[in-house]
Amino acid sequence: MRVPGIVFASEALLPEVAEDEALQQVVNVATLPGIVEASYAMPDVHWGYGFPIGGVAATDVERSGVVSPGGVGFDISCGVRLLLSPLDSTDIRAHLDALMDELDARVPKGLGVGGVWKLADERELTALLRGGSLHAVASGFGVDADVARCEDSGVVADADLTAVSDRARQRGFSQVGSLGSGNHFLEVQVVDEILDDMVADAFGLRRGQVCVMIHCGSRGLGHQICSDHVRKMLEVMGSYGIVVPDPQLACAPVESPEGRAYLGAMAAAANYGRANRQALSAAVRDAFGAATGTRNLDLLYDVSHNLAKLEWHDLEGERRLLCVHRKGATLALPPGHSELPDDLRDVGQPVFVPGSMGTESYVLVGAASGGAFSSACHGAGRTMSRHAASRLVEGTALRRQLEEHGIAVRASSARGLAEEAPFAYKDVDEVVATCERAGLARRVARLRPLGVIKG
Repeated sequence: MRVPGIVFASEALLPEVAEDEALQQVVNVATLPGIVEASYAMPDVHWGYGFPIGGVAATDVERSGVVSPGGVGFDISCGVRLLLSPLDSTDIRAHLDALMDELDARVPKGLGVGGVWKLADERELTALLRGGSLHAVASGFGVDADVARCEDSGVVADADLTAVSDRARQRGFSQVGSLGSGNHFLEVQVVDEILDDMVADAFGLRRGQVCVMIHCGSRGLGHQICSDHVRKMLEVMGSYGIVVPDPQLACAPVESPEGRAYLGAMAAAANYGRANRQALSAAVRDAFGAATGTRNLDLLYDVSHNLAKLEWHDLEGERRLLCVHRKGATLALPPGHSELPDDLRDVGQPVFVPGSMGTESYVLVGAASGGAFSSACHGAGRTMSRHAASRLVEGTALRRQLEEHGIAVRASSARGLAEEAPFAYKDVDEVVATCERAGLARRVARLRPLGVIKG
């Protein structure tokens, strides 16, 4: 290990952290060339590909630091956005079933092709891979105000389309504006409790307000890009004298041709993921219009939790350019940060932490400390594999249980529903409380689910 491993966990979470291979992966990440400060693990940490999910690590670009696709994962730019409606829970009660039916009909989900946005040709895909949310809005899938409330203003610069394989483009062509499967979801929620009045007011949150959380990523395109570049880095690591304890940590120097090619392809996938969520937002607004008569939902923020970003950080008394890997961890910019929109700069960046299906989710805000390279947790974190969860409950029974608790469910697969059972995840209350005690982000509001759309 070149640096320590630091795990943010409470006593209640430690047994779950220690039960799988996540801690060994924290150790493995600490061996990467050029890594600085620490190999971090968020409170929702669990086993992943190469890096643990919930892992954060930064390498020094100018001192032979590497970039590792395993530190981003297969679902590049998987992230969360929150749309705020003018409606209260009392307004929505009579329309909830109709709204869920509209959302179910308008939001493509599950494995395979099909998306809200039917691309005309390869040139339009190219424009999307370069333009992200900005191009989506220009194509009619949103309003200008949406772009201002996206991380990086909705566009990751320096996308290199020559580093995106034909197979990746083929997989992504027909999936723009779709949820996919696994833990991805669209959830209608109500603000159940305000925990920080000042920040909630700045965010436009109020108790009883109906909102919509969208969690999805770059679908097959991002998966293929990760696969392609892991393979390339495995081929060249030896020529750079790099040895890693796990081939899933395949990497190359950031400034190498392979490192730059991956970052360029990753940027294209990140733009795809953001355009994907933007297209889904348009479908949500249309569904609300059809079911409730209002489609005026404002975007609070959109942030990714699977990215490697080149960022300047103060380290050991000097300003250094770092490649910060966040895998299952979200950027959590502190108050005053120059990259925040003007109307959020004084309070900090919104951070979204979805709970397990059927439990509460949270809105947090980046803390002043900016710890772990301004990073925070991204969800509750699994404690049980999908296969194990599906052995313990049937999807139809789980759906019935959720509906008995007042949560409307629309899902394309009973098995997929069972795989996402709430008992397969950590206690989200404990996760966010631990994040706050560690000084990574502060709780602003708690959101209770009213209805969920699953792939």
